[in-house]
Amino acid sequence: MASFTHRQWFLLASSFFIALGGFAVLPYMSVVLHQRLGLNLGIVGVVLAVASLVQFAGAIVGAAVAERIGLQRTMVLALVIRTAGFAGFVVGLRWPAAAVAALVLTSCGAALYLPANKAYLLLGVEEDRRPLLVSAGNSAINGGIALGPVAAAPFVLDDSTALFATVAVLFAVVTIGHALLPAERGADRPVGKPDRVLAGIPLLPFAITALTLYLHMFFYNYLALYAVPRVSTVFYGIALMLHSLGLVVMQPLLAGWIGRLPYSRAMLIGFAAMATGTAALAFGGAVAILAGAVAICLGEVVLFLKNDLESLARSGRAPAVVFGQQRLAAGIGAFASGIIGGLGYGAFDGAGNAHLFWLAVAAQCALLPPLLVIVLRHRENLEERHGPG
Repeated sequence: MASFTHRQWFLLASSFFIALGGFAVLPYMSVVLHQRLGLNLGIVGVVLAVASLVQFAGAIVGAAVAERIGLQRTMVLALVIRTAGFAGFVVGLRWPAAAVAALVLTSCGAALYLPANKAYLLLGVEEDRRPLLVSAGNSAINGGIALGPVAAAPFVLDDSTALFATVAVLFAVVTIGHALLPAERGADRPVGKPDRVLAGIPLLPFAITALTLYLHMFFYNYLALYAVPRVSTVFYGIALMLHSLGLVVMQPLLAGWIGRLPYSRAMLIGFAAMATGTAALAFGGAVAILAGAVAICLGEVVLFLKNDLESLARSGRAPAVVFGQQRLAAGIGAFASGIIGGLGYGAFDGAGNAHLFWLAVAAQCALLPPLLVIVLRHRENLEERHGPG
């Protein structure tokens, strides 16, 4: 850790504060849109699905922009957009359409920022140091994710205007810092006309990333609706904090082991832990919610890092493009989760059986990964026999 450069330390600190500000707001959007602004759960599900798709899948556009204008310029542009988005939430408290527009705008900024940020962080880094640095970047983000919901819990419903204004100011300050970063040197920029950003996608980690985020976003988007009627908003924030702190602490400590772990074993460990955690949520009490969040964290410690490392190892593209492709996969999974989750949670909750929603998610954690691997292997066998297409 002591060997990190000043530039890398700044990016890690920025990642923490960006996540802190973003997750002081975003985990509560289902509650704000439904309870504060009166949107029904079906519409909320669609809004969250679209925002998730833009935030994650839009990163493929972010990767293309980074290849053309450079990593540092892309990060600054992204942060200007996100600052405007969080400022827009202040207006959105009085006009639901503005809140939806602000959410999409912040998602656009995130889509631009993440591929450029991760690639800039890896400039000049040897391959054997990638697991440590990628995990350190993830930990910085997850540290902000851990503290954001807890810090915002007392204000998100009762003093939302001050909260959104404070977050907008925080993003403005971080934007100024990024504007002072040096642009990458010519040797770090792509030479010639860039290939299509969708070319050369490693299929297995792409598909597993989509599935990982599909399952994760049930927890992220709908736990608030499930937990807040059963426990306080502060306890819900604490549960999210412990989930994220687990990622902060455990991922760097286990980075070397995860890097050496065969992908098949990583999938088995990760999805089994997620299945256990989502099943625990069905019990509904404070202990069950806390235990479920911790178990889900254990699975994601393995899957979030291993998916990125496997994609980097299997791809011949530049890191910004690889991370953009991975975010596209995440967006596909998050979009599907938003649509299915909104309809599914609304149906279960309307029938008075919200706990069964989490058992359905647990069943998917157990059944979908092996089915997906079987389908991909069958596809590979067909291509070996008959050629692509």
